[in-house]
Amino acid sequence: MSNIYKAFKNGKAFIGFLTGGDPSIEKTEEYILDMVRGGADIIEIGIPFSDPIAEGPVIQEANIRALKAGCTPERLFDMVGRIRLKTQVPIVFLTYLNPVFNYGYDKFFARCQSTGVDGIIIPDMPFEERGELSKTAESCGVDLISLIAPTSDDRIKQIAKEASGYVYVVSSMGVTGMRSEIKTDIKSIVDSIKSYTDVPAAVGFGINTPEQAAAIVGYSDGIIVGSAIVKIIEKYGADAGQYVYEYVKSMKDAIIN
Repeated sequence: MSNIYKAFKNGKAFIGFLTGGDPSIEKTEEYILDMVRGGADIIEIGIPFSDPIAEGPVIQEANIRALKAGCTPERLFDMVGRIRLKTQVPIVFLTYLNPVFNYGYDKFFARCQSTGVDGIIIPDMPFEERGELSKTAESCGVDLISLIAPTSDDRIKQIAKEASGYVYVVSSMGVTGMRSEIKTDIKSIVDSIKSYTDVPAAVGFGINTPEQAAAIVGYSDGIIVGSAIVKIIEKYGADAGQYVYEYVKSMKDAIIN
């Protein structure tokens, strides 16, 4: 078990995502610390990949910018090591199976352990194939975080019972991106998950306003916000730090008030 569980010990968790290396490794490191200062309880870092199939245009474009800027998994591992000298906030990598496979499973999770990565999300890895990685991840103290989508009805019990870290509840079908309205009956999905596991359930995909955040934490353990943060970084580039901090603070305030 990683230290992710600590993020949910004191109330609702705000989980913030950004794409590693956008606009640079140095700025990613800076923005992570800004997010922590704003109240983020967990940081998800996207490892840039050329074919991020679960991502909408905002994060796809961030992946392209990061790759062009020379971001690699190795540089992100080094960055996490530096961040660990400044904060112990739980850190989760979001990536696709190809970069992990190419790096080497054993080597990848050993690097997670040595630098301080607490969890990993792999959207293109079917639950039924998680056995390929689960033992290696567990042996290195890395939580392999499961996703549950609105179409997961018949598999919720199976996925929830093997969950670790937190369950990533996908609020809407389709790819990531800000949504003005979330119409899925997320509460019933979360209630079902909670009937099978004590692992926290956090909701992501589309959340971008304090009002949405406040409503969703009424029945979940936390929220996950990505595209809205990445959009701020896209807009302000190297000067995005204060804007990222203010946005994260506004969202965290919304879920604790």
